[in-house]
Amino acid sequence: MFTQMLVQRVLGSPLVDLLTGPHGVDRYTELLRPTWTLAEARATVLDVRRDTASDVTLMLQPNAAFAGFKAGQYVTVSVEVDGRRHTRCYSPANAEGSALLELTIRRHDRGRVSGYLYDRAAPGLVLGLSAAQGAFVLPTPRPRRILFVAGGSGITPIMSMLRTLRAEGFTGQAAVLRYAPSAVEAAYRHELQGLNVTVLHGFTRDARGTDVVGRFGPAHLASAMADPDAVFVCGPPGLVEAVGELCPGTRSESFVPPAALAPTDTAGGRLRFTDSAVEVTDDGRSLLDQAEAAGLAPQSGCRMGICHTCTRRKTRGAVRDLTTGAVSGTEAEDVQICVSAPVGDVEVAL
Repeated sequence: MFTQMLVQRVLGSPLVDLLTGPHGVDRYTELLRPTWTLAEARATVLDVRRDTASDVTLMLQPNAAFAGFKAGQYVTVSVEVDGRRHTRCYSPANAEGSALLELTIRRHDRGRVSGYLYDRAAPGLVLGLSAAQGAFVLPTPRPRRILFVAGGSGITPIMSMLRTLRAEGFTGQAAVLRYAPSAVEAAYRHELQGLNVTVLHGFTRDARGTDVVGRFGPAHLASAMADPDAVFVCGPPGLVEAVGELCPGTRSESFVPPAALAPTDTAGGRLRFTDSAVEVTDDGRSLLDQAEAAGLAPQSGCRMGICHTCTRRKTRGAVRDLTTGAVSGTEAEDVQICVSAPVGDVEVAL
């Protein structure tokens, strides 16, 4: 640790910066090791676990440019797949203040990044990192009676909160309602049972594919904890809405994209990406999808309007928000191209 701090101090000195201009020291040190950068947060995969048929857990060593996270927040991870850089949002599952990052990623059928990491992640892989983001965090002071509700991969930020409370010596009461398709697909199931909390599992599918005891409702809520001081829920929008209806003031997070509204009067206009001098006929899809179909490779992250990685300047025309249906004005503005579709002729600085 002392050696690492000394190296960072030397590399960050004005003299070294002057001698390595105009590119800066990072462009030289990263040739020796990709994580030796002062300006860009990156992480090296130290260990890979595949505890279920759907999840891969990565243990990462971030470099000094990563400033840490609060329990419940998410980071944007960047990885190169087939020559193109892709970014996605994932929540660390370990306690805040940890030296390492633990990411458990659910593989999706057509998930380019999740599939790549599940199939090919191995020790030594270097990933890009963003600063931690999100307001889905534990309040200070801590509530005395906390109910956590998780659906699918929504268990990861909640595991971070539970582990943080354990590390702090939390003496209050905590209960967890967790929902997963089946027991074998429930990441962290055994660890949850070993924590000093009330845990109720709801598995929504049996071996024949039929529903069992797993649907959230008042009975599950009453069984887990009556009159909690705080409720945290992370999972699909339907679960988040159901919990919010029964528990006003619920703190929530959802990384499942809402159903996109069907385009209305959008297709057929002229869509021009001005920085690339590329012009296409609008086909009604999002600006991001149409840019990629035209051979461009804009940065993107969550692809659902959460992380703002894909924000670009719309210089002309109106766009429709695919999650709300709202139509913007025609003046220049920044838009999230993953959830915006053209309305008539549109120009984007891309």
